Amino acid sequence: MTPKPISSGPSRRKLLQASAAGLGVLAAPAIVRAQGGPKIRIGFWPVAAGLPFFAAIEKGYFKEAGLDVEPLKFAGAQQVMEAMLSGRSDGSSNGTGSANLAIGEIAQPGLFKIFCTNPSNAKFVLDEFITGKDSPIKTMADLKGKKVASGPGIQNVTLCKTMLERAGATGATVSELPIGQHVASLVAGQVDACYTLEPTGTIGRMNGTTRVIEAGVVARYILGDPMAPWHGGAASLTTEFIKKNPEVSKKFIAAYARGVELVRSKPDDARQYMKGYTAIEGPLTAEVPLASYMLYNEFKPSDVAYFQKFYDLFTEKGIFEKKVLVDGLLYKA
Repeated sequence: MTPKPISSGPSRRKLLQASAAGLGVLAAPAIVRAQGGPKIRIGFWPVAAGLPFFAAIEKGYFKEAGLDVEPLKFAGAQQVMEAMLSGRSDGSSNGTGSANLAIGEIAQPGLFKIFCTNPSNAKFVLDEFITGKDSPIKTMADLKGKKVASGPGIQNVTLCKTMLERAGATGATVSELPIGQHVASLVAGQVDACYTLEPTGTIGRMNGTTRVIEAGVVARYILGDPMAPWHGGAASLTTEFIKKNPEVSKKFIAAYARGVELVRSKPDDARQYMKGYTAIEGPLTAEVPLASYMLYNEFKPSDVAYFQKFYDLFTEKGIFEKKVLVDGLLYKA
């Protein structure tokens, strides 16, 4: 069932809850069972950024902590957020769009707390503009008047349009297209370029059909510094779950942090756990760039400021009905 779009007005929460109630949850590759305690239902989008969560499941970190964790696989970040709104999920894994989460916060103030983000930039690459291998397009400015595809959803489209404007690519037309179709659309000549997320660029490079125009584009064109942390995705728990289960929540976050540490210290070992949770497997597993990760207790004032700058863009563009303050969304132990 296709979820209803997020609407404005007083019935927003009811519409979102009705939408989430009808979503079909795909079976996850593994379910961790533990003795006693509440089931912790975590929604995830099958992208590489969710790797700490996948690794924590497969390495048995949650099980060792005595936790009963159920991964719920969704087709997109909006659906993850809607499941949290409806009470069908207790949180999100990394890779869930931070702006999508903020829309849930506006619909239901106090909905969740973020305990880990996956910042990216020109070094830790997630976001990029790509074009055909033999295309004459060399720079972002060359996209002036061109046809550009963007990943679906309000976060991707808003970022794409804003970055094109700021890069001087006036007159470019932007259309939404599932990320899995980006390489094929370039090969077929349907679009001139795509604003996409990894592993799309790596897939195109490995099969010899596409090349990257510029990577780490949100950090440069939205945050003003190619090395700035773009907190585009986040892992969270609902405030309701935390209040009802404070000690279980602490154990869950500690076990999740073990997954983060594995990705940081042994990335080659961790990469294998993308298989089954994402479409990334085979040689691609070793090639796709990995995001960075930042836990709630690692945030510095500058990190909060960059995160806030990202959110403020959506307020300026009228996507958020009101200002969303990042500091109030971070988990406090």
